[in-house]
Amino acid sequence: MQFIREARVYRMLFARFFDGVSSGFIMLALPWIMLKKGDNGSLVALIALVCTLASFFLTPIFSTLIDRISRKEILIWMQLLKVSTAGLLLSMSWYQPASILIMAAAQFLFWVSGDIAWTTNNALVQENFDVHEFPKISGYLEVIFQTVTLGAGAVGMLLLEVWGMKNFSMFTLWFSTLSTVFYYLLPYRRKLIVTPASNFKTQLLDTKAIFLRTPDLFMFFALSSLSYPVLTYLVKLVPIFLAEQHYSGQWFALWYSSYGVGALVCGLLITWMLGRYAHEKLMIRSVLVMAVLLLFMSVMNEPLYLIIFILIFGFFNALNRIARMNKLHLVVNINERGRVEGGLKLFTTFSQSLSYVLIALLVHFNITQLGFIIAAMVLAGAGLAMKNYDQQWQRKQQNIQIAVP
Repeated sequence: MQFIREARVYRMLFARFFDGVSSGFIMLALPWIMLKKGDNGSLVALIALVCTLASFFLTPIFSTLIDRISRKEILIWMQLLKVSTAGLLLSMSWYQPASILIMAAAQFLFWVSGDIAWTTNNALVQENFDVHEFPKISGYLEVIFQTVTLGAGAVGMLLLEVWGMKNFSMFTLWFSTLSTVFYYLLPYRRKLIVTPASNFKTQLLDTKAIFLRTPDLFMFFALSSLSYPVLTYLVKLVPIFLAEQHYSGQWFALWYSSYGVGALVCGLLITWMLGRYAHEKLMIRSVLVMAVLLLFMSVMNEPLYLIIFILIFGFFNALNRIARMNKLHLVVNINERGRVEGGLKLFTTFSQSLSYVLIALLVHFNITQLGFIIAAMVLAGAGLAMKNYDQQWQRKQQNIQIAVP
């Protein structure tokens, strides 16, 4: 309990909590209100595509900035951008409904700033905490993240029919402001070092060299990160599958909530697990277990079974993600963390885009159920390849130790 009382711990948790609630509500509300204005389904999909592409192309730039300027300052600026966007939405919707263009611009700004903040937060944790503190802060952050996700989703669904854009933007304005205050008050132990000789272009071009320096290690991390595109793929695939089988939307809501409960349980146990088992072993086994669960989903695909399987899937997905982040804390240079996170994000975003194309093909040919088997094969292949890369990395480390007396 002494750890959570430290200012750099509880202030970061409060900052993440208020940011998660405000962003969760507004990102839930914006597409829904745009859809209620008329036949805007194609426009909402187009906006999501534009946001994804923008995030992809901006990632190398901002990941390099994360390795050049204060990570705390970046997070404060991202929150101020959200505060300004919420304020604009509030002013534009005070007397009359905000236009589609204004809401689309707001969604774009919240989407991009949220992606940048997520990457920056990972680098900040490595910089602001000691090695023995990584498991504890990771567990607390996961509990906050999943609690906010479950709470915002449940409450948001109720408020969508009651609140308008003015209410949501006012709520977001206040909570983003609170998040900004807590980030501002956060004690920051800056360890980032930028040499005068390194300019922005040099650091940006050095990204490739960082990954080529230890390709086995980063291929291991990249394959582990495939669990995120698989998750977003399932979030799109499962409601389509349930709708085709004529099940109600309540089953999907229960399915989605079950994932969050599984991840929340992982957050409560992660400190113990990271202290007991090697990070890479947890990652490999988690990916392989998720592959087996997906295979079960392809065979036993009644809603109740899908809910049980995703509950376990949520636990191992969170375990893989947290173990990966903690391993990155240990093996990646603090001065290169932003670019490493950016490189992995490019890989996952590209994989995510391919998964959406796959879903479109599965639906077109009326073989949606096959989607579970394909996802299982992807994760099974990733898990086996991770095992191989880990063995190669361990052998290289042993050879280095032998070579150095």
